[in-house]
Amino acid sequence: MATNISTVNDTETVLRTENLNVYYGKFLALQNIWLDIPKNQVTAFIGPSGCGKSTLLRCYNRLNDLIDSFRAEGKVFFYNKNLYATEIDPVEVRRRIGMVFQRPNPFPKSIYDNIAFGAKINGYKGNMDELVERSLRQAALWDEVKDKLRQNGSALSGGQQQRLCIARAIAVQPEVILMDEPCAALDPISTLRVEELIHELKQKYTIVIVTHNMQQAARVSDKTAFFNVRSTDTGGRIGFLVEYNSTEVIFNNPQQEDTRDYVSGRFG
Repeated sequence: MATNISTVNDTETVLRTENLNVYYGKFLALQNIWLDIPKNQVTAFIGPSGCGKSTLLRCYNRLNDLIDSFRAEGKVFFYNKNLYATEIDPVEVRRRIGMVFQRPNPFPKSIYDNIAFGAKINGYKGNMDELVERSLRQAALWDEVKDKLRQNGSALSGGQQQRLCIARAIAVQPEVILMDEPCAALDPISTLRVEELIHELKQKYTIVIVTHNMQQAARVSDKTAFFNVRSTDTGGRIGFLVEYNSTEVIFNNPQQEDTRDYVSGRFG
């Protein structure tokens, strides 16, 4: 029988990664990752393509489990529970640790049903109208859609769709929200709205964001982890963590030369 995840807050660290190695088949994608994600802060993952940022992000809510060749060694803790212990239910993990993807992916349903769907399948017994409104307000979308809740979510603009997806993630009452390049497909104005929203959401949620946009990482995050890749003798590329610190230190006084070169635009 699957065990529920205890979330007794005995530490300010919400997610803790210990000596994590990630494989796809025989390919080592990420090596020896040690990383703590603090509560109610925004942590940004930056680095060149192929360095494992999104792979690590998906380790936190076990989405990688859906890939047949995926295998993880090491430990990933959510508070005091190892998420990869045999008794842990990955569906429960994904409810407590929500995900927002690079491209907005609203369900082919009404705006209202996009929000209500996850709550219904998770057995929500409260007032659904209140939940929908509260989630849309938290996602800074309510005033724009309150008069068209029965319209299809895909009729919204790209930026509105992404905020709808954030509201959908919020509706199942997670504690962590993972965001995989949430603004990559958005225009600058929509990007600004999402960034403002991230600032507001961290008051209640712990947020981890993958971004290729250095300016965005500097604007929205409290801590930043820089990843890079190293080549192997066989021509492969292994992702690893170079440096993890406050965002101010990473961008203004990085301790590693590779970090300094990356944030200054010398490579990547």
